[in-house]
Amino acid sequence: MVITALFIILFFILILPFLVPRVERELEIFLFLMGVIAVSVSGRWSVDLVREATSHPLPIAGTVLLAGFVFARGKRYIAKMVEYILARRSGHTFFFLLVLVLSLLSSMITAIIAALILVEVISILKLDRKTETEFTIIACFAIGLGACLTPVGEPLSTIAVGKLAAEPYNAGFFFMVGFLGWPVLVGVVILAVAAGFLHGKKVRTQTLFDVGPREDTRRICIRAIKVYLFVAGLWFLGEGYAVIIDRYVIHLPHYTLYFINIISAVLDNATLAAAEISPQLNALQLKSALLSLLVSGGILIPGNIPNIIAANKLGIGSRAWARYGVPIGVGLLLFYFVWILLGW
Repeated sequence: MVITALFIILFFILILPFLVPRVERELEIFLFLMGVIAVSVSGRWSVDLVREATSHPLPIAGTVLLAGFVFARGKRYIAKMVEYILARRSGHTFFFLLVLVLSLLSSMITAIIAALILVEVISILKLDRKTETEFTIIACFAIGLGACLTPVGEPLSTIAVGKLAAEPYNAGFFFMVGFLGWPVLVGVVILAVAAGFLHGKKVRTQTLFDVGPREDTRRICIRAIKVYLFVAGLWFLGEGYAVIIDRYVIHLPHYTLYFINIISAVLDNATLAAAEISPQLNALQLKSALLSLLVSGGILIPGNIPNIIAANKLGIGSRAWARYGVPIGVGLLLFYFVWILLGW
């Protein structure tokens, strides 16, 4: 009965944002409520869970709030820097480098900061709506990949390195660079190249620069609150669905695990990593699980923190995100599956 109810909740999470405009607009609140319901259905409420779910989002929401005020005041300086670069480099080169540099830096400055810088740059560029959406999604995929290279970049890599610190992996700070460095770098470069060509086909460089008005305090605070609710909701969802993960997911062979992990498009991939990653996994199982979690996190808005930050700031809805996120994600998943099969 519990398992059936959890699958019904998962169905609602997947479908309602595409069918109900109010849910699409208030996605963060919706996911928070679904997380509360999932924990209630699974009977996993505890004092520790409430403490973790209320405290864990604070650093993320605080970062979003602080960066919002900083970028609101420094927007003209950012705009001048962008204008300076565009005057000396083509749009192709600028967008390629923007995605490449932010993706690789995200492993040191965190995926959150990289996403905030991304949306501030995009918000001052006069892109048509279709191009803005496509470019944002491509960049968020790349940031999600690049941030995994150190434990600083994102929670998934923090958890993975911590769990693999024992024998036989003896994971340290640069473990992910050695273990996933090449596939991540190749994926980031492919996405950066795609971003460059996307821009070159759609927009003339001389139409890009547009500073616009400073963002008001109320909107900055609302965005931080929504991010807080989003992260807390994912924390609740992860706990609510732990019964399914523990009972079914972690015992699957590597190729099944690879595609099952697509559920991280709507659940917190760090939570799935906490349940799945273990020193007992062989290298093939480990690589399959990690790559699938990293890629699937970009498919839909709830899959990763950079997605929710970018979607909220730029007003990208669930349907618009899925229109481009699903084919990009499927393409990357197939690419990495072949990579794993070939033993590269």
